[in-house]
Amino acid sequence: MNHKRESIWFRSLWCAGLVGAAGLLPPAWGESIPAAAPAGIPVIEFKDAQIPAAVHAIAATIKLVPSPTRAGGQALEVGFKGRVNETGVNIRPDTPWNWSAQGDCHLAFDVINPGDYPVDLVATIKQRSGASVTRRAAIPVGLQPVTCFFVLKGAELVVDSGQAGDPPAWPTHEVQFVGGKRGNRQLDLAQIVSVSLTTVDTAHDKRLVFDGFRIVANPPSDPHHLVGICDEFGQNAKVEFPGKVHSAAELKQRAEAELAGLSRSRPPGDRSQFGGWKGGPHLKATGYFRTEKVGGKWSLVDPEGYLYFALGIANVRMANTPTITGVDFREPTLRTVNPEDVTPEDSKGFIATSAAARNTRFITSELRHKMFTWLPAYDDPLADHYSYERSVNMGPVKHGESFSFYEANLERRYGETSPRSYLAKWRDVTVDRMLDWGFTCLGNWADPMFYHVNKIPYFANGWIIGDFKTVSSGLWAPMPDPFDPEFVRRAKITLRVVGEEVKDSPWCVGVFVDNEKSWGRVGSFESQYVIVLSALKMDAAESPTKAAFVRLLKEKYGAIDVLNKAWETSLPSWDALAKTVAVKARNSAVKADFSAMLQAYASEYFRVVRDALREVLPHHLYMGVRMAGWGMNPEVVAAAKKYTDVVSYNHYKEAYVEEEWDFLKEVDMPSIIGEFHMGSTSDTGMFHPGLIYAADQSDRARMFKEYVEAIADSPYFVGAHWFQYTDSPLTGRAHDGENYNIGFVSNTDIPYPEMVQAAKALSATLYQRRFGSQFHRGK
Repeated sequence: MNHKRESIWFRSLWCAGLVGAAGLLPPAWGESIPAAAPAGIPVIEFKDAQIPAAVHAIAATIKLVPSPTRAGGQALEVGFKGRVNETGVNIRPDTPWNWSAQGDCHLAFDVINPGDYPVDLVATIKQRSGASVTRRAAIPVGLQPVTCFFVLKGAELVVDSGQAGDPPAWPTHEVQFVGGKRGNRQLDLAQIVSVSLTTVDTAHDKRLVFDGFRIVANPPSDPHHLVGICDEFGQNAKVEFPGKVHSAAELKQRAEAELAGLSRSRPPGDRSQFGGWKGGPHLKATGYFRTEKVGGKWSLVDPEGYLYFALGIANVRMANTPTITGVDFREPTLRTVNPEDVTPEDSKGFIATSAAARNTRFITSELRHKMFTWLPAYDDPLADHYSYERSVNMGPVKHGESFSFYEANLERRYGETSPRSYLAKWRDVTVDRMLDWGFTCLGNWADPMFYHVNKIPYFANGWIIGDFKTVSSGLWAPMPDPFDPEFVRRAKITLRVVGEEVKDSPWCVGVFVDNEKSWGRVGSFESQYVIVLSALKMDAAESPTKAAFVRLLKEKYGAIDVLNKAWETSLPSWDALAKTVAVKARNSAVKADFSAMLQAYASEYFRVVRDALREVLPHHLYMGVRMAGWGMNPEVVAAAKKYTDVVSYNHYKEAYVEEEWDFLKEVDMPSIIGEFHMGSTSDTGMFHPGLIYAADQSDRARMFKEYVEAIADSPYFVGAHWFQYTDSPLTGRAHDGENYNIGFVSNTDIPYPEMVQAAKALSATLYQRRFGSQFHRGK
């Protein structure tokens, strides 16, 4: 038996509060195994020498092996291939499964991981209509069977708690598949056509052994499973885990110990004051950050002329630390929004409530309010950490009171010698941490309080919001109409504010504007060109984008008959095109024109923002819009290349798979990863890992280090920013419910030692790894 794997498996259960001191482990693989099959209705069985016809490999190897849970039985071993987009198995019967008679139930199966790496397992269950539900679970390394379950039907699926992930609805030692914060959570159980178990962009080849697929009736739900889950420090109140704080005195003691260590820290001797590599070539110094291709690799160059890799942490601010308390106020002025604001509601700082407003207090959600074992009275010193959310996108309330346990813990840690002095201390400690851990910058959404510390570079940011015209994107938000003069005006207003905050500081690397815009999704014609399709249905008299498309087409075709022939339409005139029009043909001419229109649209967006930035910060880099992985349309990337200095992408995958980024060879621009992360619930008390699942903190640290090393090896990437500095609130960040273990520090502001150690090890060899021995100081 591999005792290291055994201990990892056991520790993960213990840390989650699932195994007590006297808990017994199940028998190891190969030891005495009970012959009885697990309870439940079998979904698929592995009885014969051949793999059932319903089982299909997806870029994977599959074979039958001895069952780890049933004496004399067989199980399915799946070999997941590393560095491919999707790999795994799809179980697809000839006729759909009908599980509708089972009532409240879940799909369960047993799995062991005999490989060398934990597996972020993606389970997707699909019904005949095409609708599907996808959830994930981390499968730790170990030879002990782990039972996983995927809830199919139950009251907990219809409860909107305002959390992306909830604790299991009943006491269990099993691993629950956890889903995203949006989308359908239930299925038509009478028409289930497939169950797939896959990994996506995994860094290594991996193996799992599956057995005992069955439908099981849900145990009785605990009516209090969402009651009293959050303690006075914002931690899980119901379980113990490493690093848990039990008193304010303990919290302060830990802070003092960390501060003593930071006071002895010194930066590496081969770094410039801006974090550049003094051991490399000394290039032209301009006094600001710039880009240059050096030795066949794109690089940032710091103000002193040294090669610079932007390794940083994003979202270092208080704006996303509050969580909804379930309280609201009848005072309507709290919800008044200034139409000239340049910051969206989900990025605003704290909004205070007056005594008069508090007199109108009422409980708007008992569900939310009962989650907390403690909230401060309004005359408590820690009541300063209440705020108000004027709009909430997820959960049982649409607006209401919020509270930041993280900020309250900062006051507990550092005290308050003058109004909000703990924030100044937090700022200084954060900078010291970044330098000690080896980071070279603060990523997007750094609080402006860091802008003039002049000890660590940062990236500024802005949002273009306002009452300008829009175009439907078919995704989570309408897109701005960049041809609308009001959009141009709002862009200039936003960038003026950014310019006033930065004040031409050389410590500002560049500026990100907006984030993860809904450009369309590569995959089908309709999803890729949704903006063009939507705009064409609009009237040019009301839509500046539609008017711009009409002009572009008139310039190309001249006569409407020529366009009609190309598009297989019968429009009587250009005026008819300017009205609402739907194009049904999907021939090569239509595709070429739609591609040109989308690129024209994106180009205008980037041009407007670039010009507004150049007016106020002519020496600083335009970092683009941080495109989401699903929104990297080639037309948008081409437009970004024309107007940005660095093209930015948010890439939430376990690994950087080079083949998926082949387009960078053609783009040949400096690029940056604006967001990535990994998280775990096994040893944190958190309810949701994040977008990429790790088995525990050691696994998370390994994944972080491997990800950045792969980015540093690319000749195109000039940096990578981890998202984010702190864990999400346990009970969900206020505006959208994210409650992820994604921080370098917990909600008690205690660093995760595994992550810190990984960052230090990474930083120690980062520049040598990226640029190698080809450069020597002075050359």
